Amino acid sequence: MDGEEGSEQRRALSAADRLAAIIESSDDAIIGKTLDGIITDWNAGAERIFGYAPSEIVGASILTLIPEYRRSEEDEIIARLKNGERVEHFETLGQRKDGSLIHISLTASPIKTADGRVIGASKIARDITARKQTEALVTQQSDRLQTLYRVASEISRDLDLDRIVQSVTDIGTELSGAKFGAFFYNVTNAAGESYQLYTLSGAAREDFNFGMPRNTAVFGPTFAGEGVIRSDDIRKDPRYGHSAPHYGMPAGHLPVVSYLAVPVTSVSGEVLGGLFFAHDEPRKFTADTENLVSAIAAQTAVAMDNARLHKAAQQEIEQRRRAEEANELLLHELKHRVKNTLATIQAVAMQTFREAPNAEKEAFNARLFALSEAHDLLTQRDWEPVAATHIVQRAVSPFAAEADKRFELSGPEVEISADRALQLAMVLHELATNAAKYGALSNLTGTVSIAWELHVEGNIEFLKIRWLETGGPEVASPDRRGFGSRMISRALRGEGCGAEFDFRPDGLFVRLRFSLT
Repeated sequence: MDGEEGSEQRRALSAADRLAAIIESSDDAIIGKTLDGIITDWNAGAERIFGYAPSEIVGASILTLIPEYRRSEEDEIIARLKNGERVEHFETLGQRKDGSLIHISLTASPIKTADGRVIGASKIARDITARKQTEALVTQQSDRLQTLYRVASEISRDLDLDRIVQSVTDIGTELSGAKFGAFFYNVTNAAGESYQLYTLSGAAREDFNFGMPRNTAVFGPTFAGEGVIRSDDIRKDPRYGHSAPHYGMPAGHLPVVSYLAVPVTSVSGEVLGGLFFAHDEPRKFTADTENLVSAIAAQTAVAMDNARLHKAAQQEIEQRRRAEEANELLLHELKHRVKNTLATIQAVAMQTFREAPNAEKEAFNARLFALSEAHDLLTQRDWEPVAATHIVQRAVSPFAAEADKRFELSGPEVEISADRALQLAMVLHELATNAAKYGALSNLTGTVSIAWELHVEGNIEFLKIRWLETGGPEVASPDRRGFGSRMISRALRGEGCGAEFDFRPDGLFVRLRFSLT
């Protein structure tokens, strides 16, 4: 029996030794204490986490490890332990020997006697500082992304430059924790002149009456786009206080101690301006503040580029509108003057041809009318290129009441320059006039076929036109060239251009070769 009892004692001692070894080697702090809060047990993990050796802390109050403003939590834990409850994963702050604070997760279990009375407690404290820092960083990044999204949404909806920069100044001042902020930016007016404006936040304009920042050692890097300047105390910065006439801040200047300046740079590399933030106390701007404001500056540059492009487009539209109005006025004036000139020519010609036969007078009047019609067509289209179909239809329309039956027109939609269109109209008018006098249009049955094709030779585009008369009187080759033939030849004079007349018995056939430019 003694042997069995001895074995049980040895097994119990062996189990206790193993438990003690586990407790001692644990990375967590394992602490025993009385209900009065006196520390009774302290393992190596507790020493590592809190910094106290067992000789320094055993017998001391558990409150030594708790920040003063958190000590009420201990009363709550003790109350729960006395009720026999187990407290699990209670997250709080612990205080190390050096006074620094760490995040810990507590699990506390009551220590009971055989009859169930609670006489103490054991605590397991796990250092969760790294996890909390990671969570805080994730939360911070999430908040930053939400902030930047809000900023981007707010400024991207606007295309008014003044509203954009004022909004950015207000937002940057709020988010950076600055006492006041300013945004100096460059603008170009309609005359192409460049000048600088600014917006303020956190200060009244009457308090900011010191003019634009000059290219000093402090301001220069920002407007040159060289990078961010962040200073805990700008008065101690080696670049500060070297420029005349003030050698620092002028008397009455808004108080600047903490200083943050971020250039706003376009994607093209152009420095659009600079964001400036200040506080009258030192060390107010951190690296996180700098990163946040730099991100806002990048978004601001995009919004400003969009606003400038919009303004430039509006100015371009306005300039075009004015140019079109002036062009329209000029065309109407030109049309009026051409009409007056043609009327004058007609009056002079009538006086000159007073003794001439009526047929010649009528021919001359018809040619003036054709020229006037061609001018009307071009002025209606603002002297832009005109489709060949319009020119042909306009030229032949006066020669038959039922032009669609007497004329057969075919050809592609080809654009002809204004000056060439005028020549083509006169040539077609002469051919139609000749057909009305002597050819297919001089009776009631004749027809005229006009067909055109586009040809390209090298870099030159040509229009080949075929004029074919049928159903008219028998045609004979004339003894001499008339005025109409000579006019057509002169009108088509040029590189590769020309006219070929074939006086066939059954109707005139003319080949025209006409350069489009």
